[in-house]
Amino acid sequence: RFIEGFSKIAKPMTKLTQKKVNFEWGDKQEEAFQLLKQKLCNALILALPEGSEDLIVYCDALNKGLGAVLMQREKAILNAQTEARKPENIKKEDVGGMLVENSRDP
Repeated sequence: RFIEGFSKIAKPMTKLTQKKVNFEWGDKQEEAFQLLKQKLCNALILALPEGSEDLIVYCDALNKGLGAVLMQREKAILNAQTEARKPENIKKEDVGGMLVENSRDP
C-alpha cells in the first residue's frame, strides 16, 4: 500500500528507535500511530508495471494543485500530486509535463 508522506507521519514513532533515546510513548506517537492505521485502511494499492503494455495517465488540475495516476490494465502504478505554490496561469496541455517532472526521483 502507498501512504503519501509516510516517513513524515511516522517520524514521532521512528525517533523512538534511535540510539540513546528513551522509549516514551506519548500523545504525538499515539496520534501518528492512529493516523497511519486510518491511512492504511484507505491507502491506494500500487501495482508493478507488467511488460510493455500500454500505460495510461489520468490527470486533474485544481486550484489547489495537480494530480495524476499512471495506470496499466486498470491497476494504479504511480500516484503523483503537487500543490500550487502560488497562483499561476497554466495551459491544460502543460499539466501532464509538470506532473511528470515533479514525480521524478531526486
